[in-house]
Amino acid sequence: MVNAIEWVDGKVKMLDQTKLPLEVVYENIENYEIVAQGIRDLWIRGAPAIGIASAMGVALAAQDIKADDFDTFIKKLSPAIKTMLDTRPTAINIKWAMDRITNMLHENREKSVQDLQELLIEEGKTILKEDIETNRIIGKWGAAFLKDGDTVLTHCNAGALATGGYGTATAPILVAIEQGKKINVIADETRPVLQGARLTSWELMQAGVPVTLITDNSAGALMKKGMIDATIVGTDRTVANGDVANKIGTYSVAVLCKEHSIPFYVAAPLSSIDFTIDNGDLIPIEERDVSEVTVISGKCRIAPEGVHVINMAFDVTPAKYVTAIFTEKGAFRPSNIAKLNMNNTDIEKIRLSP
Repeated sequence: MVNAIEWVDGKVKMLDQTKLPLEVVYENIENYEIVAQGIRDLWIRGAPAIGIASAMGVALAAQDIKADDFDTFIKKLSPAIKTMLDTRPTAINIKWAMDRITNMLHENREKSVQDLQELLIEEGKTILKEDIETNRIIGKWGAAFLKDGDTVLTHCNAGALATGGYGTATAPILVAIEQGKKINVIADETRPVLQGARLTSWELMQAGVPVTLITDNSAGALMKKGMIDATIVGTDRTVANGDVANKIGTYSVAVLCKEHSIPFYVAAPLSSIDFTIDNGDLIPIEERDVSEVTVISGKCRIAPEGVHVINMAFDVTPAKYVTAIFTEKGAFRPSNIAKLNMNNTDIEKIRLSP
């Protein structure tokens, strides 16, 4: 399994995914601002992975703080937390991670600053460990919806590289294969940064999973030919009504699936679900540098200088196009996602069966 991020010897060890698949380069980072830069510049990407990275980045920042009491410690740590929150606005996992570590610190406010510094390190490691286990559970629920011989379309990268390990969208595929099912994957290239071409196809090949790469605009033609049996994508933020924000182009794939009666599944750990937002129109959508569209790999210009560019990093797929959402609590219809945040919900009654 490829590791996108780890805490090793007091440093954040991060795989620079911008260099894949040509080079496998790990950065050993000692400064939280460099971690934030890595998140902004896509050294590390994928909602769960950047949540882990932000927690570990704050743990790095804490190690350099000199303070005699809790209030001073928190005040000095606040800029690092804000820096992480400002890196990528669409993915909810960063806010989830910052809320989690902030609550943890307040619950331990009576401890020494040295103890708090150690707790932050351990919390970052715990978030990483929990994410891997969560993905395996998501895989178990999702695999039940895949049949022997299925060909699954993926969009962008929601595999091990986008998470602590094992992946979200790839987890049902990997578990199904472990169960003895023959599963083939079609990965679309995912313009403009080509996460499907550079990352998904690479990591699936490393895992020995049969994968075929296609251009983004080939998906509809393959669906019409009956070459795709299901689609599974990840999510950067899913909201209470089941609307899903994911990499730009996801909406188009979902509409195509609806037209061709192909199930469209979303793998969403609870850390990627924002129960505070009612619908997808309220999700902030990140816009990125135009050079991602006009220049390939930062080297080869493919568009005229000065052309106007819109480069939205994400789009929102309405819940009506989503067949099921796979979480660590089970598979659910989008209309039932809000109930997962209610203490009195009988999960068994709303869990979706294959």
